[in-house]
Amino acid sequence: VQLQASGGGLVQTGGSLRLSCTASGFTLDYYSIGWFRHSPGKEREGVSCISGTDGGIKYSDSAKGRFTASRGDAKNVVYLQMNSLKPEDTGIYYCATRAGCGSTWNSAARYGSWGQGTLVTVSS
Repeated sequence: VQLQASGGGLVQTGGSLRLSCTASGFTLDYYSIGWFRHSPGKEREGVSCISGTDGGIKYSDSAKGRFTASRGDAKNVVYLQMNSLKPEDTGIYYCATRAGCGSTWNSAARYGSWGQGTLVTVSS
Protein backbone atom coordinates (compact mmCIF):
# COMPACT_ATOMS: atom_id res chain seq x y z
CA VAL A 1 0.00 0.00 0.00
CA GLN A 2 1.62 3.20 -1.17
CA LEU A 3 0.15 6.66 -1.02
CA GLN A 4 1.58 9.91 -2.28
CA ALA A 5 0.31 13.36 -1.45
CA SER A 6 1.04 16.05 -4.02
CA GLY A 7 -0.07 19.49 -5.12
CA GLY A 8 1.47 21.59 -2.39
CA GLY A 9 3.25 24.84 -3.03
CA LEU A 10 3.63 28.46 -2.08
CA VAL A 11 0.54 30.66 -2.20
CA GLN A 12 -0.50 34.00 -0.82
CA THR A 13 -3.15 34.44 1.83
CA GLY A 14 -6.55 33.95 0.25
CA GLY A 15 -5.22 31.67 -2.46
CA SER A 16 -6.17 28.11 -3.32
CA LEU A 17 -4.50 24.79 -3.80
CA ARG A 18 -5.75 21.34 -4.67
CA LEU A 19 -3.94 18.46 -3.06
CA SER A 20 -4.05 14.95 -4.46
CA CYS A 21 -3.64 11.67 -2.64
CA THR A 22 -2.71 9.01 -5.15
CA ALA A 23 -2.50 5.30 -4.47
CA SER A 24 -0.15 2.99 -6.29
CA GLY A 25 -1.22 -0.50 -7.04
CA PHE A 26 -4.68 -0.37 -5.49
CA THR A 27 -7.87 1.68 -5.52
CA LEU A 28 -9.15 3.96 -2.77
CA ASP A 29 -12.86 3.60 -3.33
CA TYR A 30 -13.47 1.45 -0.26
CA TYR A 31 -10.93 3.17 1.95
CA SER A 32 -11.59 6.12 4.15
CA ILE A 33 -8.93 8.74 3.57
CA GLY A 34 -7.80 11.21 6.14
CA TRP A 35 -5.87 14.40 5.51
CA PHE A 36 -3.53 15.63 8.21
CA ARG A 37 -1.44 18.73 8.57
CA HIS A 38 1.83 18.93 10.44
CA SER A 39 2.70 22.54 11.14
CA PRO A 40 5.99 23.72 12.63
CA GLY A 41 5.96 23.38 16.41
CA LYS A 42 2.55 21.69 16.47
CA GLU A 43 1.12 18.22 16.71
CA ARG A 44 -0.13 16.53 13.59
CA GLU A 45 -3.69 17.77 13.11
CA GLY A 46 -6.57 16.06 11.36
CA VAL A 47 -8.02 18.24 8.62
CA SER A 48 -10.55 16.01 6.90
CA CYS A 49 -11.71 12.46 6.49
CA ILE A 50 -13.74 11.14 3.56
CA SER A 51 -15.46 7.88 4.29
CA GLY A 52 -15.16 4.82 2.09
CA THR A 53 -18.24 3.26 3.68
CA ASP A 54 -21.01 5.88 3.63
CA GLY A 55 -19.43 8.74 1.68
CA GLY A 56 -19.59 11.07 4.64
CA ILE A 57 -16.94 13.72 5.10
CA LYS A 58 -15.59 15.15 8.32
CA TYR A 59 -13.71 18.43 8.66
CA SER A 60 -11.83 20.14 11.42
CA ASP A 61 -13.29 23.42 12.62
CA SER A 62 -10.46 25.28 10.91
CA ALA A 63 -11.16 23.56 7.59
CA LYS A 64 -14.95 23.83 7.53
CA GLY A 65 -16.24 26.12 4.83
CA ARG A 66 -12.83 26.44 3.18
CA PHE A 67 -11.66 22.92 2.38
CA THR A 68 -13.46 20.24 0.39
CA ALA A 69 -12.47 16.59 0.22
CA SER A 70 -13.61 14.56 -2.75
CA ARG A 71 -12.92 11.42 -4.73
CA GLY A 72 -11.59 11.56 -8.24
CA ASP A 73 -13.05 9.86 -11.28
CA ALA A 74 -9.98 7.67 -11.17
CA LYS A 75 -10.50 5.33 -8.24
CA ASN A 76 -7.00 5.72 -6.96
CA VAL A 77 -7.16 9.46 -6.24
CA VAL A 78 -8.67 11.57 -3.49
CA TYR A 79 -8.50 15.35 -3.49
CA LEU A 80 -8.45 18.12 -0.93
CA GLN A 81 -9.48 21.46 -2.39
CA MET A 82 -8.25 24.25 -0.15
CA ASN A 83 -9.61 27.75 -0.61
CA SER A 84 -9.19 31.01 1.30
CA LEU A 85 -5.87 29.81 2.60
CA LYS A 86 -4.39 31.40 5.70
CA PRO A 87 -0.82 31.48 7.02
CA GLU A 88 -1.86 29.07 9.77
CA ASP A 89 -2.64 26.48 7.09
CA THR A 90 1.08 26.22 6.43
CA GLY A 91 2.51 22.77 6.99
CA ILE A 92 3.18 19.39 5.49
CA TYR A 93 -0.01 17.69 4.42
CA TYR A 94 -0.34 13.93 4.54
CA CYS A 95 -3.01 11.47 3.49
CA ALA A 96 -3.61 8.17 5.18
CA THR A 97 -6.03 5.25 5.14
CA ARG A 98 -8.36 3.81 7.74
CA ALA A 99 -11.55 1.79 7.81
CA GLY A 100 -14.04 4.57 8.49
CA CYS A 101 -14.40 8.18 9.60
CA GLY A 102 -15.83 7.67 13.05
CA SER A 103 -15.60 9.85 16.11
CA THR A 104 -11.83 9.31 16.23
CA TRP A 105 -11.29 10.38 12.63
CA ASN A 106 -8.81 13.05 13.64
CA SER A 107 -6.61 10.71 15.64
CA ALA A 108 -3.49 9.95 13.64
CA ALA A 109 -2.92 6.75 15.60
CA ARG A 110 -6.05 5.24 14.05
CA TYR A 111 -4.68 5.37 10.53
CA GLY A 112 -2.75 2.67 8.79
CA SER A 113 -0.90 3.54 5.63
CA TRP A 114 0.55 7.01 5.35
CA GLY A 115 1.78 8.68 2.22
CA GLN A 116 4.68 11.00 1.82
CA GLY A 117 3.55 14.52 2.51
CA THR A 118 3.42 17.63 0.44
CA LEU A 119 4.45 21.05 1.72
CA VAL A 120 1.96 23.91 1.72
CA THR A 121 3.26 27.37 2.49
CA VAL A 122 0.86 30.28 2.79
CA SER A 123 2.52 33.69 2.86
CA SER A 124 0.96 36.66 4.60
